[in-house]
Amino acid sequence: MSSLHYLISHLPITPLILIGALLLDQLLGEPRRWHPLVGFGWLANAMEKLLNRNHAPLTARILGVGGWLLLLTPFVAISYGLAQMHYGWLADFILLYFAIGARSLSQHALAVQQALEHGDLVEARHAVSMIVSRDTAALIETEIATATVESVLENGSDAIFGAIFWFLLLGGTGAVLYRLANTLDAMWGYRTPRYLYFGWAAARLDDALNLIPARLTALSYALCGHSRSALQCWKQQAKTWYSPNAGPVMAAGAGALQVKLGGAARYHGQIKQRPILGLGEVAKRVHIQAAIRLVHRSIWLWCLMVLLLGWS
Repeated sequence: MSSLHYLISHLPITPLILIGALLLDQLLGEPRRWHPLVGFGWLANAMEKLLNRNHAPLTARILGVGGWLLLLTPFVAISYGLAQMHYGWLADFILLYFAIGARSLSQHALAVQQALEHGDLVEARHAVSMIVSRDTAALIETEIATATVESVLENGSDAIFGAIFWFLLLGGTGAVLYRLANTLDAMWGYRTPRYLYFGWAAARLDDALNLIPARLTALSYALCGHSRSALQCWKQQAKTWYSPNAGPVMAAGAGALQVKLGGAARYHGQIKQRPILGLGEVAKRVHIQAAIRLVHRSIWLWCLMVLLLGWS
């Protein structure tokens, strides 16, 4: 018994918190009611309506910065205070659990795949509309599969690995900072007339926070899939994508799966011609499950690396 107690007391806490939070997410998923991010989204909507009122570009940008700080500062401060308490490790564990969304991502993607397997395009369009921002009303099967695979790869970075990276650097406070900033980017970071200036800060700050995690995610996809194809696509295609962080993630992911992504898509009623990423055949429903497996293998890789570094 004393030997077991000694072993437990000397286990590195960070890997245990990470693995525990991931296991809890797989067991429970995201809370169906009273999820903190839902409440934060409500506050963000109210803040945006209050501050974003057709101001001049410079004023709109200043107000966007102010809104970002007003929303994030209290929650980051509270999470930091909780982490400094006697049972700070428990706060870190709970905060990381709320910050990651691996099971939710898989569930949403599988809902699309199951609808496609039953030949129900109407349900598939509805299911994919829950995880993408493009117009989905007229998508055909390959377009639905493409949108879903893209979402799995990109959200693997945003909803999982980015949160883990900042947790490893700054504990639960880092995970909260990252996840809330990423949420504001998803809500305000559009290049539409309404958000072009007001959402500028949210988009740029999210880019900065994702600079390293996105590339670590791309490397993980390369290591856990078809490595040569992934690295080749990353090198040649990432720079053609309009997002500096989504480019490496999606190009490497598409190469790792040996599937073609990108192409034309409709956003807010307008057709957007996007570069082609990846290689091989166009996305089909079988690639949705393949993308989920790629993300899961990458999660195992991150856990293994954190364990090795924690015990080194």
